[in-house]
Amino acid sequence: MSKEKEVLLNEEIRADEIRCVGDDGKVYGIISSDEALEIANRLGLDLVMIAADAKPPVCKIMDYGKFRYQQEKKQKEAKKKQKVIDIKEIKLSVKIAQNDINYKVKHALEFLEQGKHVRFRVFLKGREMATPEAGVALLEKIWTMIENEANRDKEPNFEGRYVNMLVTPKKA
Repeated sequence: MSKEKEVLLNEEIRADEIRCVGDDGKVYGIISSDEALEIANRLGLDLVMIAADAKPPVCKIMDYGKFRYQQEKKQKEAKKKQKVIDIKEIKLSVKIAQNDINYKVKHALEFLEQGKHVRFRVFLKGREMATPEAGVALLEKIWTMIENEANRDKEPNFEGRYVNMLVTPKKA
């Protein structure tokens, strides 16, 4: 159910008595919903239920269109301020050669310089599942190569057939 549906307006408010507050902050006190609706109509505004759970329910006399516009504006502003974290994933196997490790680490360092998080995943094939410590050892080896440039967010951990480690860029 969307937020707009949860807000009750004008005639939708069924409570007999409500606590009414004006748009300018004026407190009308506990009055009947019909009386509050009459005041709202006289002022050319809407009666909006703010707190339905309160005893008696709290309603406010306001311009609902303006209120909704301001709420949407706040949501858009909050969305703009959100920072999207980009996680790059680097897959490895236990039997990887040293020059391949160097190549993967070089790419990981480039990602970290760009401010991206990097997840290293070591895939355990077949009998390698019997010795997952080899995957942890590989991730520890990689960690020693990048520890000056990154923070380890998650220690090497097991997830199914993978051993994962998440690193984040160091704050400047």
